[in-house]
Amino acid sequence: MVCPLDRWLDDETLHLIARENSLPVTAFFVENGERYELRWFTSTVELNICGHGTVAAAAVLFESIAPSKESVIFKTRGGIFNVVRNGPRISMDFPVHEAVSCATRPENLVSALGREPVEVLVGPNYLAVYEGEAEIRAITPDMELLKAVDCLGVIVTAKGEDADFVSRYFAPRIGISEDAATGSTHCMLAPYWSRSLGKRELHALQLSPRRGELWCEDLEDRVRISAQAVRYAEGFVYI
Repeated sequence: MVCPLDRWLDDETLHLIARENSLPVTAFFVENGERYELRWFTSTVELNICGHGTVAAAAVLFESIAPSKESVIFKTRGGIFNVVRNGPRISMDFPVHEAVSCATRPENLVSALGREPVEVLVGPNYLAVYEGEAEIRAITPDMELLKAVDCLGVIVTAKGEDADFVSRYFAPRIGISEDAATGSTHCMLAPYWSRSLGKRELHALQLSPRRGELWCEDLEDRVRISAQAVRYAEGFVYI
């Protein structure tokens, strides 16, 4: 959900709106000169970076508020992001989130996922790599055990059947049981699969019940992530 604002409300009110929405993320933005200040809230925390919240905010600007714009600049807690209109897609330039191999796999991570991965890496999130897409679809994590995993969230991934790679993302510690489409996780996924598959341009599917489709390009120190936004509803929030 995206809430354009004329001015910033206090943090408590922003948290309450996000909690009342009961969606994975609510994005808020305020125009500030030639840039827009953008913030993202789950039901429990404020995020430093959020890909699908950025796509949604840009879509509102491109489609409704500033239809003549071909690009917008967002100032966020995670940095300055340039977002451009790219035909039917919206493209973002995000920093790479490096993942390193885990010498010792957290016991509660494997127990929570219920399946032994072939590889586990760690960065802002844990990244559990599996043999094939069927395993990713079959995972039914224990959310209470996942809450005990000392990381922002857990990504599970494998080489795809109809895409270069597939993934799912679970982050119950920050109020998201399973996210539908997560741009920020692809800051880890794209570099990993770029190296594994030997290609810079990648087609990705996020196998949540709602399903997410993303296109990624590994730019070495940055990742270009593209996706489409679909308007579902429009209305007002009363406070």
